[in-house]
Amino acid sequence: MSLEAIRYKDGTLDILDQLLLPQKSEYINVSGVEDGWSVIKKMQVRGAPAIAVTGCLSLAVDLHKNTFQTKDDLYKFVAEKMKYLTTARPTAVNIVDAERKLTKLASELCSSTSIDVSQMHQRILEQIECMQADDIAVNKAIGDHGAKHIAENVAPKGLKVLTHCNAGALATAGYGTAVGVMRSLVKNGCLEHAFCTETRPYNQGSRLTAYELVQDKISASLICDSMAAMLMKTKDLSAIVVGADRVVANGDTANKIGTYQLAIVAKFHNVPFYIAAPSTTIDLTLETGEDIIIEERPHIEMTTMNGVSLAPEGIGCWNPAFDVTPAALITGGIITEFGVFTPAELRSKITEATAK
Repeated sequence: MSLEAIRYKDGTLDILDQLLLPQKSEYINVSGVEDGWSVIKKMQVRGAPAIAVTGCLSLAVDLHKNTFQTKDDLYKFVAEKMKYLTTARPTAVNIVDAERKLTKLASELCSSTSIDVSQMHQRILEQIECMQADDIAVNKAIGDHGAKHIAENVAPKGLKVLTHCNAGALATAGYGTAVGVMRSLVKNGCLEHAFCTETRPYNQGSRLTAYELVQDKISASLICDSMAAMLMKTKDLSAIVVGADRVVANGDTANKIGTYQLAIVAKFHNVPFYIAAPSTTIDLTLETGEDIIIEERPHIEMTTMNGVSLAPEGIGCWNPAFDVTPAALITGGIITEFGVFTPAELRSKITEATAK
């Protein structure tokens, strides 16, 4: 997979402007945390894992450009910048997880009497700069676990799989979560055909997932969001695999708006419904989906497309970017880098796996 959403080397960060895809492939230079916050807020980079990696690498850019006189100064810089980055898009949890881990590391290094400020600076940079490769490895593990589970529990060959929004290489550091499962199914010779929704109002499916599937030469079809029920009724759909922006302790899952209704229809048609997400997307501090803050986006995303008005001026709009799928509707399982778990066993399995 040659598609790169994030390019980083030695303190230089460029991200593929996903607002321009598929018509143009242009990279934006991110010169520090302010730029990092901006490209995340504007959705020039999106997808919970990619948001975390981009945000942290934007901090790395600033760390390469700055020197610090004391460890306290460095700790304060890291803590404040990471806290600021978490405000760009509140629903995605990966950047919050990264903020906790980096702030904790900076605090521990600051308190250590065995290292100086220069060593502390280097350790923090090393921690950030391994995130990209680590994310790709995690995604490939998710893909392989998901493909194996679907082949063993749904069908070994001839699978037809639907995904919603974009949980691919463009939403991560590479390979993808939900689309990563499709890639692993292709690798194993199990996938007959992929389907992707357009994903209104931002069209991440038609602009981004379709782009990835075409780039990889995967047999695929694009459908409008409103065609999903008919697809399940008439096209012998094998499974649905979607990504996640936050999975909470009971298995309730926040993902792109439209996911909830897909899960309801899948339940009616007995189509297994899977979530594919890294452990960094699992937030055990929240008990249920009722606790998840749902981001609302500007009305213009609904009323215009590429600058062309789609609705009359003066019409009111409601534009939640995400919805929450109850755990009871996640019938296939939650695919992580540690394996595939039911919502009921998620808390214990993730706690056990991450404690090792």
